[in-house]
Amino acid sequence: MSEDPLREEVLTARRIVVKVGSSSLTTATGGLDADRVDALVDALAKLRGRPEAPEVVLVSSGAIAAGLAPLGLDRRPKDLARQQAAASVGQGLLVARYTASFARYGIRVGQVLLTAEDASRRAHYRNAYRTLDQLLAMGAMPIVNENDTVATAEIKFGDNDRLAALVAHLVRADLLVLLSDVDGLYDGDPSRPGTSRIAEVRGPQDLDGIEIGSAGKAGVGTGGMVTKVEAARIATGAGIPVVLTAASQAADALAGRPTGTLFLRTGSRTSDRMLWLAHASSPRGALHLDEGAVRAVVSGGASLLPAGVTKVDGEFAAGDPVDLLAENGHIVARGLVNFDARELPRLLGRSTRDLAQEFGAAYEREVVHRDDLVVLRG
Repeated sequence: MSEDPLREEVLTARRIVVKVGSSSLTTATGGLDADRVDALVDALAKLRGRPEAPEVVLVSSGAIAAGLAPLGLDRRPKDLARQQAAASVGQGLLVARYTASFARYGIRVGQVLLTAEDASRRAHYRNAYRTLDQLLAMGAMPIVNENDTVATAEIKFGDNDRLAALVAHLVRADLLVLLSDVDGLYDGDPSRPGTSRIAEVRGPQDLDGIEIGSAGKAGVGTGGMVTKVEAARIATGAGIPVVLTAASQAADALAGRPTGTLFLRTGSRTSDRMLWLAHASSPRGALHLDEGAVRAVVSGGASLLPAGVTKVDGEFAAGDPVDLLAENGHIVARGLVNFDARELPRLLGRSTRDLAQEFGAAYEREVVHRDDLVVLRG
């Protein structure tokens, strides 16, 4: 009986982002599992022995989970303050464990802590890229995590799955590997008889009718299959194939063996700015559009003008991200607004020429310029 062919998408990747979840590194009650960490490090270090060895960026969850047992907590707390305290204790333990484990192979590690704000602000974004790229150039292993000790909303970023997809785009990776406690995507609850693993996903149509579960049973992470499939959608849409498998099968996955589920690329690399605007920004408000404006923005590639805006929601300043809503309330786009929320009501429904005549040349501009706008749905 012949073996299945190796995955070309893995073997030809020159830069790989590997993401591992909390449940794959810790016990159910919290605390790092040294054997699990060492097994992952063994798989990653093995890549260094290949001819034309790929560069690897590790996105690792586990800081909050690692801090539970040392603080006497038997489960992940629900309140933000104790989550941050656990992250503060656990992040040091996590990086120390990685440092010791990678040292067995003479590999240095570099910690990079990011927040959603770092992801959406262009200056921070460029700095993050330079740091990661330089670490790789110097032969170090970047270990990326969310800065949970001071972060707020990003603690629910998707258990680092979405962050991993965005980091893969940031560092121009050729492959994203998502490691979990489940060995791939199933066509139903994998604990139920009769379900089977989906070996390959070529596009969204392959997921029609698939039951996708939420967070796992361990109770130490915040993700689940929903966030992993969403991360795969983001990455593949930007031209990056994704392998989703169990952490225990990391070595096989990185060797190109057909373990887990392979998500094939569905799009091509897009603008860094647009990808992060779509998936990492936090809208500060919303603009309601009339039918003509929706058509112009979504289908015509046009900027949003004051004449097409019918209502303003929220408190925001010029330069903030806002959602653009159709008449039925559905989000059709997101963009960086050129006016403060308090300025807009007197501009609605009026032409830029009229506004310039009444208020001056500074008002003869778009509410959202097309270069600062990403369409989210047609």
